[in-house]
This record gives sequence, structure tokens and C-alpha cells, in this order.
Amino acid sequence: MLRRTPLFGTKARITFTLPVDQPAGIVSVVGDFNDWSPGRHELRTRRHGMRTVSVILPPGTHRFRYLATGGVWFDDESADHIDQDGSLLRL
Repeated sequence: MLRRTPLFGTKARITFTLPVDQPAGIVSVVGDFNDWSPGRHELRTRRHGMRTVSVILPPGTHRFRYLATGGVWFDDESADHIDQDGSLLRL
């Protein structure tokens, strides 16, 4: 699940949220905003059985995917668009 929070100016805080146990193990959000580097935006366990990470992004189109333990890549069904290259987020 994605949550967009407008910030001052043109940027927005994007919060990426997944259930704490699906998939099991460590999950990072990787994308063009972090040079597709695993571990830079690792989801952390929060209240209510969820895990999240927030990233501040400028306007535009951003491509991202999730990377879980064991090299499992997956997309976010709440993204603006999903294609063969991953999830798209438009701000």
C-alpha cells in the first residue's frame, strides 16, 4: 500500500506499507530514487502488524519494486501502473 503526503513546495512523502509477515524476512523498497540499492530503504515493523518506510520524492514518475529475502522481487498492486519493468508512481 502506498500513502502520499504532500510536503511544502512540490515534494511528497511516500510511505510504503506491507504486512509484517508477507513476505517473510527483510524487505526493501528499491527504485530509481535510490539507484536500485537494496537496504537503503528497508521496511521496519510498526504498530498493528505492518511494516513501513517513507521516502521524500520530487514530482515526476518514479519506478520501484520491492526486494525480499532470497532475491524475491515483487510489485505494489496499489501503484499507479505496473508493467514488465515494475511499479510506477506518478507525483
